Order: sequence, then structure tokens, then C-alpha cells
Amino acid sequence: MRIPPYHRAPTWQRFFAGAAIGGLISWVIFFYMNGVQQEEQIRIIHDQREDLKDLKEKNRIWEQDYKKLNQQNEAILTIQEVEVKITNGKEYNLDILSVAEAEDVIEDDLSSLLAKDVVSVYNGKMLLKKSIENKIVTINKKRYNLEVVEIMFYTKMNIEIKVKRSS
Repeated sequence: MRIPPYHRAPTWQRFFAGAAIGGLISWVIFFYMNGVQQEEQIRIIHDQREDLKDLKEKNRIWEQDYKKLNQQNEAILTIQEVEVKITNGKEYNLDILSVAEAEDVIEDDLSSLLAKDVVSVYNGKMLLKKSIENKIVTINKKRYNLEVVEIMFYTKMNIEIKVKRSS
């Protein structure tokens, strides 16, 4: 088998030379366009990294300010509401109205705690507990002692109480 003698025909030589030069020019154009696009992508990525770094820094500053404000607000928390709940009223066959009236009486006694600092009320919790437990409540012409089960302190102070028959 023999290679055809295209190297002697000038039309074929021009065709192959044009194809080689066209291929070379197209590769140069491709590399140029690809390089320009890559440079633009690198610039965009760099700008995005800078923006991300700035946003992270701003976020860190905001978080610090937020924590400081929360600490300041927690330092000045006051009691807004006192809620008393008698948990064992059914043990002594007490009706709901009588239990609610007893809860209201206790809440009225504790109304002096409203607008006081949560920390100062918490520091006096033993005195508060003793003052509640020393109180005797009359429900349906029967006298009951109170026992504090749980006290929760926040802007709303919740107190759970059990009643005991007074002797």
C-alpha cells in the first residue's frame, strides 16, 4: 500500500496548510478566551471570599453585641406576674372555685414582689417559702396549711403549693 502523493499538488498543499494554520489560530483564540474567562472567575471568587470574610466579621460583632445586651437585660429582669397553683385540691375534695379563691389570696399576698428584681427575689427565696408555709388558708370553713413544692423564677414567677389539713 502506498501513500498518495498529495505533497506534489499545490491545491492540496494549500488546503492542508490552511487547515493547520486555521487549527493553530483556533487554539490560540480558544486559549485566550478560556484564560479571560478563568481570570474573571478567579476575580469573582476573590471578591466573594472578601465579602464572606467581611460578613463573618460583621456577624461576629453583632453576636458579641447581642450577647452583651442579653446579659444586661437579664441583669435587670423584673417579676411581671406571680402565678400560684394548688396541686392537690382533689385530695381533700375541694371544689375548683374554692381552690381558685385560695390561689388568689396567696397571689394577693405576693403582689409586693411585682416589679422587683428577679435576682433579689431569688436571693430571698427561703424567706418567701417560709412566709407561704406559715400562712393558714381557710377553705370551706376548714383550715389548711400550705407546703411549697416548687418555685420557678423568671419574669413570671410560678409557685406550686400543696395544702395540708391543719390540726
